Amino acid sequence: MRPSARGTALAGGLALVACLLTASIPRPARAFGDVGAFDARVLLTGSETDAAHPDAPAQWAIELEGRTSAPVRRRPLKVHADEPALMDEPFAYWSGDAPVAPLTSNEITGLRRFIALGGVLLVDDAAPGEDGAPGAFGRTARAELARVLPDSASIAIGPEHVIFRTFYLLRRAEGRVLGSRTLDAIVRGGKASVVFAEHDIGGALARSGGATGNWELPVTPGGNAQRERAVRLAVNIAMYVLCSNYKDDQVHATYLMRHRALSLSPEP
Repeated sequence: MRPSARGTALAGGLALVACLLTASIPRPARAFGDVGAFDARVLLTGSETDAAHPDAPAQWAIELEGRTSAPVRRRPLKVHADEPALMDEPFAYWSGDAPVAPLTSNEITGLRRFIALGGVLLVDDAAPGEDGAPGAFGRTARAELARVLPDSASIAIGPEHVIFRTFYLLRRAEGRVLGSRTLDAIVRGGKASVVFAEHDIGGALARSGGATGNWELPVTPGGNAQRERAVRLAVNIAMYVLCSNYKDDQVHATYLMRHRALSLSPEP
């Protein structure tokens, strides 16, 4: 039986409250910068110059801010895997639609350190098969990350995982392509450090000409309802990062939770 809107809001609210309360517990100083806003930073490797869908990261920030009032960087940054700046923030977004060039030793070292320090990396395949099979980017990105973390295998995560419950209660993963019901993740210390999506989440987010432009790509097979669920998954991933790395002063937490209680609608 489908849960009621009230039940959905209550369950999701409790998950978010628990996450934020956990984040407010004092912790040792981290190597990352002063984290208070979500930055959908584009990770670049090899000769890459942008995300597969360049407009998607900014739209991600717009959707997150509008739906949750969480703090965001409205113009997401770009960072190379071998730059010291990779350690400045706890999130990176790696997307592509072509094979990944072999990582250099410096890129491997940078990514390994980023993940070891608690960073979260989303690997978003922008050209998966319609059945959700990894495309050329997805296959080669997984192979390169196996070089970064040779002792860590990915596992499937689904609705029971906190990523599917941080803000919206989601029954499955979806993007521009329906794909698999689950995401894959490399889990370290109980945390999903690397998340693999063969759904082209960025393709569902991208607009032509900014926030007021038309959606850039059609979503198949579920159209606008599927796009909405893909946006909700992106919001949940951002909230997972924020709840794991929130500033200790928690200045936004009370308002964020109040706003969510007033605005949350059930999954369509």
